[in-house]
Amino acid sequence: MIRSLRNLIFLLRIFWVLSKNGVFEPLETANAAPAISNLAKIARHLRNDSITGRWGQRLAGALTQLGPTFIKLGQSLATRGDLIGEQASEDLTHLQDRLPPFDYAIARSILEHELGAPIETLFSEFNATPVAAASIAQVHRAITSDGRKVAVKILRPYIETAIARDLSLLSWIARILQRNLAKSHRFKPVDIINVFRDTLKIEIDLRLEAAASIELAENFIGDKSFAVAEVDWDRTTSRVFTNAWIDGFRIDDTKALAKANLEATMLLTRAAAVFFNQVFRDGFFHADMHPGNMLVSSEGVLMPVDFGIMGRLDLETRYYLADILASFLLGNWRKVAEVHFRMGMVPANKSIDLFTQAVRSVGEPMINKSMKEISIAKLFGQVLRIAENFDMVAQPQLLLLHKTMVMSEGVGRSLNSNINMWDLAKPLIEEWMRENRGPEARIALVTAKIIRSIEQMPSLILQGDKALGYIKDGGIKLHPDTMRLILQARTQLSYWPVLIAFAAGWAFGRYTVFFDLMY
Repeated sequence: MIRSLRNLIFLLRIFWVLSKNGVFEPLETANAAPAISNLAKIARHLRNDSITGRWGQRLAGALTQLGPTFIKLGQSLATRGDLIGEQASEDLTHLQDRLPPFDYAIARSILEHELGAPIETLFSEFNATPVAAASIAQVHRAITSDGRKVAVKILRPYIETAIARDLSLLSWIARILQRNLAKSHRFKPVDIINVFRDTLKIEIDLRLEAAASIELAENFIGDKSFAVAEVDWDRTTSRVFTNAWIDGFRIDDTKALAKANLEATMLLTRAAAVFFNQVFRDGFFHADMHPGNMLVSSEGVLMPVDFGIMGRLDLETRYYLADILASFLLGNWRKVAEVHFRMGMVPANKSIDLFTQAVRSVGEPMINKSMKEISIAKLFGQVLRIAENFDMVAQPQLLLLHKTMVMSEGVGRSLNSNINMWDLAKPLIEEWMRENRGPEARIALVTAKIIRSIEQMPSLILQGDKALGYIKDGGIKLHPDTMRLILQARTQLSYWPVLIAFAAGWAFGRYTVFFDLMY
């Protein structure tokens, strides 16, 4: 009873804050159930007219007022331009994850409890005033007992409990929306909250963030233009993350750049290379690359911070991205469509001709334009939205990538609006394409797949034989109707021809990859 009352009070607060900011306006024309429409009409009368701006800006303001979980939800929604619109998506990209710091006494208590020692034993100096405070944690500057300068990130007290409470309520709201919104098959509110929950689980375990930073650092060993702070594992737990302190300034701090005599073109060239290598070479990228998370040293070394949100792309997805990019730059709209169908991004029952036409509508406007006039991030976002109209299932990793591309282009424009980062990355793109998508690379890829298929054939046959044995010996219990069908089939043919036919069909399907790739 008490829990239900708390949920009701919290729900009323959410409704009040969203209504005050005019967030419910789109629901008035969303073909929603009568209950939802009536709710939107009530919200209209509660709106504060002094709160102005675009819908996305007002949504960002409301989420900030609602606290940590909702700020993170807004950052997650920033990747869903297909749902909330391109402009609102961009507005949420600029959502500032800043909250007042929590008391130093609480920070000290958490630190000592997690690390199992008094703060004076662990650090010779510890700055009581945090240098940054966000929705999940805050960061303090300190010096270890052995003299190393470090940054100490501490989770907010009871943040796990607060997030669990908020997620429970959000899941309930999502289920209601999914039942009552006519177009919820595209909106998929329940899926959004589930993905959001998985993301937050990673963010509130700081050991995972530390591990991500190490992986990123290992990918750039030997690269003098990019550096990741070293992790202090002796002072890192699930609620405390300690790494080396880095001296630098924001990449969009033009005054600091000028004082350090650093040219924007040089920094953009390095940033473009870093982004390309993370996405295409490594398939592991920083997915929250706003200017505050990319620092620059006085020597021009790029130094990322905050590794709570990272993206991964498998090799097949990277091939897809490369083929899409190359086909767009060549104006081969049919090839763009074929890649989507070949990768299974668009269902086979959809018309490839209509999809090609839709792709052309996005690509033609960029013909004969210079690279500096083209926004690859905007282009990629438009392709994702077109594919969504053809029932493409949203790919979380591609949505994260799109968000990162938007942020990266924004940083580039703030430094020099006449330079396009994709133009700077063009040599890297061409080299990667030659090495990974050229004729020799394709032949090597298909050869490797054929060899793997041949190697797996004996194992497949053996597993099939074992499975039949288990059924025969009663190791697997099947429904009586299923057993009758098996017994009927047994009187007509033996198991081995069926098994061989199945294995041959499986192998044939694998080998046809050769023809698909070479085509």
